[in-house]
Amino acid sequence: MGLFNIFSREKKERLDQGLQKTKSNIFSRISKAIVGKSTVDDEVLDNLEEILVSSDVGVETTLRIIERIQARASRDKYLGTGELNSLLKEEIADLLQENNSRDLVEFSIPEGKKPYVIMVVGVNGVGKTTTIGKLAWQFKKAGKSVLLGAADTFRAAAVEQITIWAERVGVPIVTQGMGADPASVAFDTVKSAIAREVDVVIIDTAGRLHNKINLMNELSKIRKVVQKLIPDAPHEVLLILDASTGQNAFEQAKQFTAATDVNALALTKLDGTAKGGVVIGISDQFKIPVKYIGVGEGIEDLQVFNRFEFVDSLFS
Repeated sequence: MGLFNIFSREKKERLDQGLQKTKSNIFSRISKAIVGKSTVDDEVLDNLEEILVSSDVGVETTLRIIERIQARASRDKYLGTGELNSLLKEEIADLLQENNSRDLVEFSIPEGKKPYVIMVVGVNGVGKTTTIGKLAWQFKKAGKSVLLGAADTFRAAAVEQITIWAERVGVPIVTQGMGADPASVAFDTVKSAIAREVDVVIIDTAGRLHNKINLMNELSKIRKVVQKLIPDAPHEVLLILDASTGQNAFEQAKQFTAATDVNALALTKLDGTAKGGVVIGISDQFKIPVKYIGVGEGIEDLQVFNRFEFVDSLFS
């Protein structure tokens, strides 16, 4: 069975469709870059560098990819342009693996972590609440019990929005209303999860301006109160980023990784952008695994990130 045949056809089709804008952008431009060329020479590499940078892969990550391809060209002596896409798939998948991008079992949680506590961070507008709802649904579909915590208590309608998602998905939620202390909501959520023997806890947090010191303090306070109940929680601090914002997503990642111990990433709205290369660049620059990607508006369109599937969809 081939490497890419082990994944469900339906999921792969969704991924292909979700990455279509990025693929069309990269693939068509690579095709033009190699017209009339039989081998991968300096001109082809220069064009490839420009294509990757403009797809928001990032300058540093692009240079690493180019260096890898140059090394292969030097080692193999003759590298045909027809091999370029296959080579890009191999080198980018290897790069993602080096950056701790693990290929996960579908919506699973580690053994011995019950409840498994996820604290979700990210600025307003990146699809945070929607991602939480879809994540809860996927965990429930995988046979896990889920409890949500509405700790984004500062934004008007935030509690209402996540409550609507909880009802839609059919999972319980802990709320204290707008203006409540976020740390208190988080504490009550985890306490309730322990009492109910819930598998997964997902805590929403405020998405105010990411460069404000009070937000950093707030996230730290939430962490501390949760640790009073479960010393090694939160087990996952999941940063949600909007892939369509390109370089701004890099800046948000920089600010949030400085504010709290982010150890997982989710990139949303990949279906609406031609700059899906940001997934590769952010993973490389921050050495934080991309766990989930959003490739459409449907509830099924939040996927566990798999580097092989991703690069195959971009370069096949």
